[in-house]
Amino acid sequence: MDLLSSLLPATFLPASLSGLDAVILIITAGLTSLLTAAVGIGGGVALLAVMASIVPAAALIPAHGLVQMGSNLNRAIMTHKHTDWPMVRLFLAGATLGALLASFVVVQLPVQTIQFAVAGFILYLVWGPKPGKLSLSKAGQVGAGAVTTVISMFVGATGPLVAAFIHRHSMDKLATTATFAWCMSLQHTLKMLVFSVIGFVFQEWLLLLAAMIVSGTVGSWLGLKLLNRVPVVLFRQMFRWGITLLALRLIWQASGL
Repeated sequence: MDLLSSLLPATFLPASLSGLDAVILIITAGLTSLLTAAVGIGGGVALLAVMASIVPAAALIPAHGLVQMGSNLNRAIMTHKHTDWPMVRLFLAGATLGALLASFVVVQLPVQTIQFAVAGFILYLVWGPKPGKLSLSKAGQVGAGAVTTVISMFVGATGPLVAAFIHRHSMDKLATTATFAWCMSLQHTLKMLVFSVIGFVFQEWLLLLAAMIVSGTVGSWLGLKLLNRVPVVLFRQMFRWGITLLALRLIWQASGL
């Protein structure tokens, strides 16, 4: 047993992880939450990338989802006064439908197919023509909640998709951050319910994931302090280019270059 493992209670660590693994995950949760709070996007995908190299595949999506639920919920509460509630309600209605559909779907799409599809969709939303009334309609917002929730069950980090959709509404930086945080926290909550129903047991992971959520809360608080210092124009540019870089990264991975 390594030194870090000896300093942690035996029940704190899932059997498949070492103490060093736990420390890396806890620190990463804080840093990625800071990133999302300060820039508006990127933390969920960055955390997923790190977790994928440490956490067993069977536990990756539900474990990542629980941490993201806690991180986004904390950030949502911190910024709740700026939330676009009508949009959140419509997104939740769609997300609920998506979760119900996903609970009956057991097909895992090829990783490359998902990566190319998600990357292309992100780039279109960020750089494509401004949407007309139809794409900004109530039905469109419900559809966004449904589609991204279904995708989330298979790829985990749909933050770039949801963020790109919210970005098209040209809200100010705090409203963007708050609305995004509520949409993501609700989506991850639904995802946790689905994984619980299909049999994933969270008990072994709860203490570690709780520590990651606490770390994420601290990161969110620090990130929001930085957000308040970022000019609106700069924030929107960072937000757009952050999403674009994530999309290009997905294409790079899918291409196997």
